[in-house]
Amino acid sequence: MAGSAAPGVLSEAIARLRPRLHRYCARMMGSAVEGEDVVQDALLKAAEAWSDVAPVDNPDGWLFRIAHNAALDALRRRARRAELEREDEEDMVAPQLASVDPLATRASLQTLARLPVAQRSAVTLRDVLDFSVDEIAQLLELSPPAVKGLLQRGRQRLAEIAQEPGDMRAPQLAPAERRRLEAYVARFNAHDFDAVRAMLAEDVRLDLVNRLQLRGRDEVAPYFGRYDTATHWRCASGIVDGKPAVLMLDAEDGEGPPLYFVTLEWRGEQIVAIRDFLFARYVLESAEIAVSAG
Repeated sequence: MAGSAAPGVLSEAIARLRPRLHRYCARMMGSAVEGEDVVQDALLKAAEAWSDVAPVDNPDGWLFRIAHNAALDALRRRARRAELEREDEEDMVAPQLASVDPLATRASLQTLARLPVAQRSAVTLRDVLDFSVDEIAQLLELSPPAVKGLLQRGRQRLAEIAQEPGDMRAPQLAPAERRRLEAYVARFNAHDFDAVRAMLAEDVRLDLVNRLQLRGRDEVAPYFGRYDTATHWRCASGIVDGKPAVLMLDAEDGEGPPLYFVTLEWRGEQIVAIRDFLFARYVLESAEIAVSAG
């Protein structure tokens, strides 16, 4: 992993900043899971670049800049466009701004994703992560008046969105997705891990996020051993950011919230990828979670 392989100063900064980096990237991507993908990409780039740039006067700002650029790259790929245009506010008269707008801290990832990229970045950095205008200007390589312009426009748009009628429909899974997920959960809760292992594809990949990665059925199969001996958890079928997920719950607290979650990727009836967020529980802070309805 990028964090464990990095030298001391960088390793310490990564361990301290990773939850905040995720809060930023999740809001840039509109998804907690995709935000973690961007964080991992950014930290890998940081570890690879460290030997060429060290010492770094401001490791925090340097890591956020790498994460910001990684998020932009991911958004470009998602949109299949050659370039994302940065809004240019250089000629604006700097408005007077409230220090922090509480709308941004309450807004869902999908709501923030409706802002233009530059506004989304500025609003998240200021109103969610409490960066100063000057710090944001340095990170985004803009002038302070430009940042204030982005904040004003982004906050105004959030206020407009907040007045729109809400869509109260609960997310739902397609029947095939729900059937596969419920079969996995039932076998998991029954501790029938031989049956669970039988669901794995030969080329299955495991990402125990923030800890280790394994590939192939022979390497991944022992991962279930610790769950088999544990008695403090139970799991349920769920939906995270609109996609099927296994919600890991406290067995002693029937009404409590998920402790973390696991996502599965399928090819036909076989599992080809498992992402377990046991060691990255900070992702819950940004994830939008629902229990799967039958």
